[in-house]
Amino acid sequence: MSGNIHDRLAELARISDEPDALTRAFLSPALKRSHALVRKWMEATGLAVHCDAGGNLIGRREATEGAAGAKTLVVGSHLDTVRAAGLYDGPLGVLAGIAVAAELAETPLPFALEVVGFSDEEGLRYQTAYLGSRFYSGRFPAEWLELTDAENIPLRQAAIDWGSDPADFLEQEPREDLLGYLELHIEQGPVLEQENLSVGVVTAIAGQSRVALKLTGAPGHAGTTPMTLRRDALAGAAEFIAEVERVGHRHPESLGLVATVGQLTVEPGASNVIPGRTEFTLDLRHPDNAVREAALAELETAFKRIAAERRLDAVWIVRQENPAVPCDARFIEALVEAASHEQAVVPELVSGAGHDAVALSPLCPVGMLFVTCRDGLSHHPDEFTAPEHIDVAVAVLTRAVRALAEDI
Repeated sequence: MSGNIHDRLAELARISDEPDALTRAFLSPALKRSHALVRKWMEATGLAVHCDAGGNLIGRREATEGAAGAKTLVVGSHLDTVRAAGLYDGPLGVLAGIAVAAELAETPLPFALEVVGFSDEEGLRYQTAYLGSRFYSGRFPAEWLELTDAENIPLRQAAIDWGSDPADFLEQEPREDLLGYLELHIEQGPVLEQENLSVGVVTAIAGQSRVALKLTGAPGHAGTTPMTLRRDALAGAAEFIAEVERVGHRHPESLGLVATVGQLTVEPGASNVIPGRTEFTLDLRHPDNAVREAALAELETAFKRIAAERRLDAVWIVRQENPAVPCDARFIEALVEAASHEQAVVPELVSGAGHDAVALSPLCPVGMLFVTCRDGLSHHPDEFTAPEHIDVAVAVLTRAVRALAEDI
């Protein structure tokens, strides 16, 4: 089983928007090419496949005949990636879902089964995560259509270029038929590897705030402008970035606060010109919403103070706020029970990373299974999960889906 998944992951990784790295962005040419390949694998299991207007690839098996009023259990993850990604983050969960559908092809199910490859979880293109799963769940904010990417292409235009009608993003109704959502994902952390375990069960997903920031000063000659007269936008950004790190370090690690500035652009970008404008991002996460919100407020105050002291114009835009998401108790129990057949100890973990389960959680119960990854490494070309661990994870996920079917 795992050998097949590994071969498929390698084949899928050859489809990229960039020639020398694995990068697949929302509604991009590479995403469309990946659909053709994954569609073939879905159809080989007997799933009926279509792509919705939001770019989500969906393979569906109807409930067993006679299951009146059947709901839909969704299993999947995302097919988009970060820039210069590894093979496993996202696509592994999609291929595992296909493997589960294949394992249960002859098993009567009292619910429909959908295997979904979401079009955007990472937020690479528009700096707003969960575009695909928010569309799928019928909760796509109208203002997101006006977001622009690095090439100044509005999301509205990207939808048209993809072949969709932007109106579809606003007319999608919230799903009322969902029984729940299950996702297999690499841990993106070191706990399972340190404990020499294949899988762990997620109990909650940390809340996350994403902020877009801009500081505007005045460009000037690096050799002739006195230090006291400068309005250096990069110096202001640097001071704020140091403040972000200070706030992150001040909280004990056990509380789980993480604060990151992961993107920074500088203009004009010449070695002999004082930077006149910087644009950058803030990513703030914590499993306790109150702690995250307090840290966010503190950093906003610091940002505005730094801008005022340096005579810089400041823009602070909260792009996304996702509260912490608890996983469903019944799904946790099903996954723990299924995992106990594969390993003696089943750790329960909190996810510091966001996942498509966040977007679906307002509509239905969610559950997540983590599989170990080497060195806890993720969002990196060296990301790796051994075949034997994938075998265990797919077996656990399949057993859990079967148990849920028997419990209805």
